[in-house]
Order: sequence, then C-alpha cells, then structure tokens
Amino acid sequence: MNTGSNKPGEAAVAEGRTGTDESEAERALGSRAPEFVKARRALHLSWQVGVFIVGLAVVVAGIIMLPLPGPGWVVIFGGMAIWATEFVWAQLVLRWTKRKVTEAAQRALDPKVRRRNIILTAIGVVIIAVLAGIYLYKFGLQMPWKIEDQ
Repeated sequence: MNTGSNKPGEAAVAEGRTGTDESEAERALGSRAPEFVKARRALHLSWQVGVFIVGLAVVVAGIIMLPLPGPGWVVIFGGMAIWATEFVWAQLVLRWTKRKVTEAAQRALDPKVRRRNIILTAIGVVIIAVLAGIYLYKFGLQMPWKIEDQ
C-alpha cells in the first residue's frame, strides 16, 4: 500500500498538517491497523482485503437500501468509514463529504434560504390543500372505485 511515505509503517500526513493533534481534521492519513499487523506484509495485505470485503458488503447493502426502505445513504457512508480505516482514498472522500455536508448545513441555516424554504413549503401545502378540497368537493369521502361491487 502506498501511504505517501518512504518509511515502512509510517502514515502519510495531509498537506500542511502535522498530525500531532488528535482532532479528526488533523488526523494522519493511512492505515489504522494495529502495529503487529502492519509489521508483517502478508498479514497487513490480508487485513486490507478483509477490510475491503467488509466495507464492500456494507456499501452494497446501502445501495440495495436506496430504493427499498432503510437508511441507504447512512449505510453507504458507514461502509466508506470502514474503508477509511485502511485506505487513504476513502479517508479523502470522507473528508470531502464531511466538508460538503457542513457547508450545506451552514447554507441551510442562512436566514434568506430558510425564509425561501418556508415560503416554498407553505405554497406546496396550499396547493395540496386546494387539490384535496377539489377532490373532496367532487367525490366526497368516497373512494373513486367501487369496492362493494367486487
């Protein structure tokens, strides 16, 4: 595995970061496998294959849950988190995703955006209420098909 370091067992550090702080943003990139696993190449490769297979199973389960009932995206990101324990590319994808989600949350809290969302929601509720009123005026509380005749 290429961790971006010339020394075996040493994790690469993100550009401009020291890796000494324990906060998640400052964490070093690379494998988080135990040292005894990293010390043996065959064991480390087996560990990576196992992590990849478990992460793949979780991601596939999340993809299956997208059209079906279930927390599909949460499970997919859980699989990515499993991959991120071992693979730098997954760590970078998760960092990018966290940054984008944080930016979206900040934009959603903007007063102008909140006001717009409230107005659009109110318009949608009014449209649905008008359509429901038209339906009830035309058909009453009866279903449009005749269940008694079947």
